[in-house]
Amino acid sequence: MPKETFFNLPEEKRQRIIDLALAEFAENDYDAASISRIVAQAGIAKGSFYQYFENKEDLHAYLLTLGAEAKAQFLGSNPPDPAMGTFAYIRWLSQAGIEFELARPLLSQIGYRAIRSGALPPDMQAQAKSGAADFFRQLVQQGQSRGDIAPDIDPDLAAFLFNTVFSELGAYLLNRLQDEAGLADGRSLLETPEAERLFNQVLHILEAGMGTISPETSQ
Repeated sequence: MPKETFFNLPEEKRQRIIDLALAEFAENDYDAASISRIVAQAGIAKGSFYQYFENKEDLHAYLLTLGAEAKAQFLGSNPPDPAMGTFAYIRWLSQAGIEFELARPLLSQIGYRAIRSGALPPDMQAQAKSGAADFFRQLVQQGQSRGDIAPDIDPDLAAFLFNTVFSELGAYLLNRLQDEAGLADGRSLLETPEAERLFNQVLHILEAGMGTISPETSQ
C-alpha cells in the first residue's frame, strides 16, 4: 500500500499519479507496465516514486484494491430487490458488474489483466477465494430457505459448485472469446452477445440442476 508520503501529497498531484498509473496498467499487462513511463508523464523523478510506493507490485496492488473498493461501493449504491430469487439475483449481479465496467473501465481492465496474466497478488487471491466461499454458502442457505434451491441438494456441495463455476467463469470467457473474436479489450468481450449467451447457459445448467423448477421452464 502507499507510504504516508504519498497521502501527504497535494490531492491534485496524488490523483494525477493514480490516473496515469490506471492508464498504464489498463493498457499493459503487469510485466509490460512501466514505472518509468508513469513518472515521466507525471513529471516526477523516478526516485520520488519509491518515496510513495515500495515498488511496482505495491502500486499494482493498490490499484487492484481501489478497484475492489469502487465495485463494492457501486454495488452497495444500487441494491437489488430484497424479494429477488436466487438465480434472478445472480443475473442482477452479473448485469451490475457490467454496468460497473462501463462506469469504471480502467479499474475493470486492470482487474481482468491481473486475472488473465496470473498477476493477482497471493494475499488478494486468498482473500477473494475466502470471501467468495462465504458469499456462495450464504447464497445457497438463503436459496433453500426461500425455496429457490431444492431442499435435498447438499448445501456445502452447492456452494462449492457455485464458487468454482463463478470463480473461473470470467477467465474462461475472456480466454474463449478472445481466441474466437480476436479482440484485446477484456471489458468489451464480456459485453458481447456471445458472452451473454454463454453466461445464460451456465446459469440455466445450475438452475436446472439445483432449482425447484423444471429445466423446460427455467430460462
